[in-house]
Amino acid sequence: MELSQLRYLVAVVDEGGFTRAAERLHVSQPGVSAQVRQLERELGQRLLDRSGRRVTPTEAGAAVLVHARAALAAVEGVRRTADEFSGLLRGRVALGLVPGAASAAVGAFDVVGLLGDFHDAYPRVEISLAEDTSERMLAALRRGELDVVVAGLAGEPPQGITARVVLDEPLVAVVRAADPLVRAAVDGRLPLAELRGRALIALPRGTGLRGVLERACAEAGFGPRVDFEAAAPAVLARLAGRGLGVAVVPEGAESAAGPGVRALRITGPELRGRVALAWRTEGPSGTAAAHLLTRLRAALPDPAGGAG
Repeated sequence: MELSQLRYLVAVVDEGGFTRAAERLHVSQPGVSAQVRQLERELGQRLLDRSGRRVTPTEAGAAVLVHARAALAAVEGVRRTADEFSGLLRGRVALGLVPGAASAAVGAFDVVGLLGDFHDAYPRVEISLAEDTSERMLAALRRGELDVVVAGLAGEPPQGITARVVLDEPLVAVVRAADPLVRAAVDGRLPLAELRGRALIALPRGTGLRGVLERACAEAGFGPRVDFEAAAPAVLARLAGRGLGVAVVPEGAESAAGPGVRALRITGPELRGRVALAWRTEGPSGTAAAHLLTRLRAALPDPAGGAG
């Protein structure tokens, strides 16, 4: 008994005749007929009823057909698994990272460490990294140019994108200790309205944090006056420390400015910066990218606390 004989039997039943089965299989009709008859001889049973206009399975044929289909499905599963493994060994992954994510862990989510572990396990997978604004990376993700991104979110992720938050922290206004905003703050909290008309230092347009700032200011009835931009929150804090404006950065970035500055938590509303792992909702198209995404998702912090 050969797999080709089972394949011919299934095709004849599905197509209702030998001629159409031969066309489907791209072989000669006599070849299909001969192989099915050989199978019937080996099994000692007539499997097909050829008396009508349409070929149908006999009682024995119907019983055999169940196992024939299962055998062919199992073989297809073996081939598919081998193909996926081959794709994993020789695949490609395109990853986008918010600036700074590659140089340090994002919270407890160590992107570089996770990529290193993946490369150790699958050294033949080609990994490409790109740093860009969150807006452009999310757009590239939707177009299929990137497989996975770690990006800032200004609100809900775009349609067709699934995101899991990696880091969620309050935003603060960093100023010199003598700045009038320090006196305007209450218990270290500064109303957003106090930033109206002030020279601000912020991340570039298209970043998640800039989007949060612009949206909040628009809802408060004014546009932010951004005089200086830089891609690294630490640089923003240092510029504020030199008196060039008010830096809007994640809490903790003020430490880069050294002594003589104050970090005031922005309220009314409270502004928060969120960094998320994002991917297309239907999943990556490549096997290698799907395996990397599985590893990254497994390393995400559990919202309830702990790893998950």
